[in-house]
Amino acid sequence: MQYRNNQKKTPVTLLALSIGLALSGTVLAQDPAPAAATDLDTVTVTGYRASVEKALDIKRSESGVVDAIVAEDIGKFPDLNLAESLQRVPGVVITREAGEGRNISVRGLGPDFTRVRINGMEALTTVGAGDQSGGTNRGRGFDFNVFASDLFSQLIVRKTASADVEEGSLGATVDLRTARPFDYDGFTFATSGQASYNAMAQKADPRIAALISNTWADGTFGGLLSVAYSERQALEEGSNTGRWANGPSNGNFNAASPFAAARSANVYHPRFPRYVQMEHEQKRLGVTGTLQWKPSDATEISLDALYSKIDAERDEHYIEAISFSRGTSTTPRLVGKPAMIVKNGVIENNALVYGEFDNVDIRTENRHDEWSTEFKQIALNGQHRFGDDFTLSGKVGISRSKHENPVQTTIIMDKYDVDNYSYDYRGNSRFPTLNYGIDPTNPAGWELAEIRLRPQYVDNDFDTGQVDFNWNISPGFRLKGGILAKNYTFSTVELRRASELAVPNFPNGTKIVPVDMTQQASLKGITGSPDQWVVPNLDAIANQFDIYSNSGIFAVAPRANNVRSVDEEDRGGYLMGEFSTDLGSIPFSGNFGVRYVKTKQSSTGLSTLATGTVSTTVDRSYDDTLPSFNLVAEISPDFLIRLGAAKVMSRPGLGSLTPGATVAVAGGARTISSGNPNLDPIRATNVDLGFEWYFSEGAMAGIGLFYKDIESFVQTTREVAPYSASGLPAELLIGTGASPADDFTYTKPVNTPGGELHGVEANYIQPFTFLPGKWSNLGVQLNYTWVESQIQYINSSGQPVMKADLTGLSKSSWNATLFYEGKVFSGRVSATNRDDYLTQVPGTEAGFNVDGTHGMTGTTFIDASIRYAINDKLELSLEGMNLTNEASDEWVYSPATGRLPLQYTETGRQFMLGARYKF
Repeated sequence: MQYRNNQKKTPVTLLALSIGLALSGTVLAQDPAPAAATDLDTVTVTGYRASVEKALDIKRSESGVVDAIVAEDIGKFPDLNLAESLQRVPGVVITREAGEGRNISVRGLGPDFTRVRINGMEALTTVGAGDQSGGTNRGRGFDFNVFASDLFSQLIVRKTASADVEEGSLGATVDLRTARPFDYDGFTFATSGQASYNAMAQKADPRIAALISNTWADGTFGGLLSVAYSERQALEEGSNTGRWANGPSNGNFNAASPFAAARSANVYHPRFPRYVQMEHEQKRLGVTGTLQWKPSDATEISLDALYSKIDAERDEHYIEAISFSRGTSTTPRLVGKPAMIVKNGVIENNALVYGEFDNVDIRTENRHDEWSTEFKQIALNGQHRFGDDFTLSGKVGISRSKHENPVQTTIIMDKYDVDNYSYDYRGNSRFPTLNYGIDPTNPAGWELAEIRLRPQYVDNDFDTGQVDFNWNISPGFRLKGGILAKNYTFSTVELRRASELAVPNFPNGTKIVPVDMTQQASLKGITGSPDQWVVPNLDAIANQFDIYSNSGIFAVAPRANNVRSVDEEDRGGYLMGEFSTDLGSIPFSGNFGVRYVKTKQSSTGLSTLATGTVSTTVDRSYDDTLPSFNLVAEISPDFLIRLGAAKVMSRPGLGSLTPGATVAVAGGARTISSGNPNLDPIRATNVDLGFEWYFSEGAMAGIGLFYKDIESFVQTTREVAPYSASGLPAELLIGTGASPADDFTYTKPVNTPGGELHGVEANYIQPFTFLPGKWSNLGVQLNYTWVESQIQYINSSGQPVMKADLTGLSKSSWNATLFYEGKVFSGRVSATNRDDYLTQVPGTEAGFNVDGTHGMTGTTFIDASIRYAINDKLELSLEGMNLTNEASDEWVYSPATGRLPLQYTETGRQFMLGARYKF
């Protein structure tokens, strides 16, 4: 059953409530004590420069290659979003949703190859998104936009493996740490408030955060509670082509077309040229709570809880020529491309960049989404020291991520066989001129064509138990070991109507949409042609037909390809030796060890048959033995050389493990997809060599070389062919509007040979303490990463077709930050760049599926902030993000056409004015 405006009261855990009550009582009972600076393992309290210095201390003290980001102050992280903070780390780049950081890639390896731990325990949380941003996340990639950065005190990116860190990552393991009461000395309180303004949406929103912490009983017991809440309204506008297809696709243009060249197999046209508008609204709440107890110097117990919920609504408005994506049909007016007459055109580099057409079906859409993701984690940690040399520690905990998208509704209205339609991509291809042959703002004469109801749900659950020992055998050698039991469950369900084409008549007895059930969509942040068009009034039509009743023609049922689950039982153990010794005059330290893990996997999905669907479950298991070592040579007190090597593995993507094959039709998007539950993990051998010079306090120059021999890989093969070539029964297309002659995209994941990945990272951090006067408050933070990797890609029959970069790999990326940290004024300006990268290899359509690619244009984001300290407790701030209004620009490429536009959107600049108070 679906419900509109599905607002829920947010529960706060009993743990958080009890901490809050305890802290409140303590605040009233005692005089506040000033917060003190903490040691190297806790948060800094003296601004951005100290944050950088703390991060360097962490990096220097580790045996492996790590980078860290530390809170500037109590409850104050350098960036507003965790992903946007992580992009400051060498080798880390991000992808965005509606202008906000969502996923990360590390050293050229995408989100599925990065594991995330929260307070030492693996977690996974996912969100929804528009179709052009990948839709609902059903993979292993972590969506960082679920959390406010205010909740965390420290991020660590572990780029090399060690035996004591559990398996699952080829790129990096990211550790997120929330604050704990023992991080602070006595009573601590901080709060902040900001007003955020998006220049494109022209809307202002609140953002607030608070942290309260205290210790008592002579510092042996502590409690902490932090809360963060924010709202965000964003506007995303641009254009979209839906890929480029050749003349013969979908039955070709009408043979009577005067401009016959458009029918050629070597000439390509956009599949549905259109302008797009997406309006986003989000509300995000986060709560952390921690109790710590140290009954003796030998024993410490902590209970950590984290709760986060993001509620979002999104409205999307489109107008397009759908005929380019339609083939033949038994319903004459639904015949698409074969009925189109190409009257005139211009071909440039084999692309039909300008065309005039008759018999074109025009479509206008209004889509509304309501979704939420709720994340809960609770973990109990304990450790006890037996004597001076042996320590036993343990951890048990759970995490639950529940994504609900109960309302995903699209209402579509069409006008059929319109003459004098044209498009023109000859000027700025990201802002084409679209002439629909009609007045696109005229609300009269539109026919209700489709009502899509697609509620969907995704759950990711972890249950973890771990026991470790730490035995100091001698002054120069320590033995560590442990066992880990982890159960992971992924499940997803999507529901749809039996036929999205089945729509009722209006009270006048026709399907013509009444004028009072339409509305106007107007571009606000960009200038398009057209910049205004009519769309269905979704609420009015929904109320007219009671479309959320889940009854009659509006009943929804599971959709086969998105009713699936994966259960994994991981059992592992490790032994690792840590050593420190001198070889001659050079101190050496490091670790070596081995980790063993056995994975039991059970994949369940629905297979589509002519008689219906059948549930299929496939069980399998595999094991991995993963040796590793890390070595640090202290050539001088300030110069280190690091060497690391390890065997690593990453489990296959969740979407690839579904048994069976399914057929799906969504307007012009038609797919036949099959899974492969017997996929092997992606395995690799990693080698790192690094040089680090800590030439001054808070300063560092370093260079790191890395090499990955990826032994195996998983690729999704894609091919476009008529449905009739699939061998599946035609009955499966009933109610979809598609015919056996229509082109479908066939996809299947397979194991393929891997390839080599290598690169270099350069890092330079320098506070200008050598300069006179206030100039000494300046500092700079620079890093650069270069990555190269060639993977052999294959076609649908498994034959090699081309070698290209890994998808998601930017060959070069860099970050530059200039900061100033004075007693009263502070500020910084940051630029973050990533090069172009591929999103799909090879392409999908004929002509692009052998040597074609999809990719994204590189970006450079510029952010800035200034702060003014009124006194030691009160501070004012002004921040600006995406100051150059950087766009998201995706393209499709083939040697015959060069780059052609795929989708382009802008989200505008963001400004924040705020105040912060602490004592």
